[in-house]
Amino acid sequence: MPNSAILLISCPDRSGLVAAITDFIATHQGNILHLDQHVDTLENIFFMRVEWDLAQFTILQSDIATHFTPLAEKFSMTWQLHFSDTRLKMAIFVSKEAHALYDLLARWQSGEFAADIPLIIANHPDLKPIADAFNIPFYIFAINKDNKAETEQAQLALLAQHQPDFIVLARYMQIITGEFICHYPQRIINIHHSFLPAFIGAKPYHQAFARGVKIIGATSHYVTEDLDAGPIIEQDVTRVTHKDSIADMVRRGKDLEKTVLSRAVYYHLQHRILVYNNKTVVFI
Repeated sequence: MPNSAILLISCPDRSGLVAAITDFIATHQGNILHLDQHVDTLENIFFMRVEWDLAQFTILQSDIATHFTPLAEKFSMTWQLHFSDTRLKMAIFVSKEAHALYDLLARWQSGEFAADIPLIIANHPDLKPIADAFNIPFYIFAINKDNKAETEQAQLALLAQHQPDFIVLARYMQIITGEFICHYPQRIINIHHSFLPAFIGAKPYHQAFARGVKIIGATSHYVTEDLDAGPIIEQDVTRVTHKDSIADMVRRGKDLEKTVLSRAVYYHLQHRILVYNNKTVVFI
């Protein structure tokens, strides 16, 4: 695949935006590979993701941001510039459940995720054999209400050594504090069942079974200080009936959690997500 540049843009909507952006690329001999846009007509906000081939582009990769800045200022853009040849580093946090971790690592090993995984952090030792099998360093931090603050500081210090670009909570059964989150804004991805807020706490599938629900699902989102209420990246559902046991619902729920989390991670790696007003625009 050719090395490409990716621009993610949001700004007040007005005429001439698409023409100005594509003219900037064309003027410098860039060949557009993908372009997608959306206008939130209620908020009057324009969103775009545009990717172009750098093979013949006349601006050096290191100078593109400088050259694009005047155009961005003219249209009051909030923007990000990424390059396809840059591999992001992904840290993974886990507890005891293995399904999400196995799925992430299998996709990473197969090359589906073009990323590096410098470490896995856990609050229990149960999943260390999986990390060992994939030859990924595994660090255990026993955490409780009495040592939470100091443990998070120790985790942050370890992360600072490895410099991950983002974090994936692969069924990490701990609440992340605001002090931790502020170090990785819009860069912590979580997965959970979609019963919230109806069935909170332990054994949500048992609660859902007792209520006779007909749909189960999973939600992946960016983590914010509002518990499980961050910008949603991806969701999916499946129907269940009275014939499904609790074990059936748990099994099917785990399948949804794996696929929904993997999609969210893929979209993040591909720079396909723009966050605004606690929502996301996902360019699929």
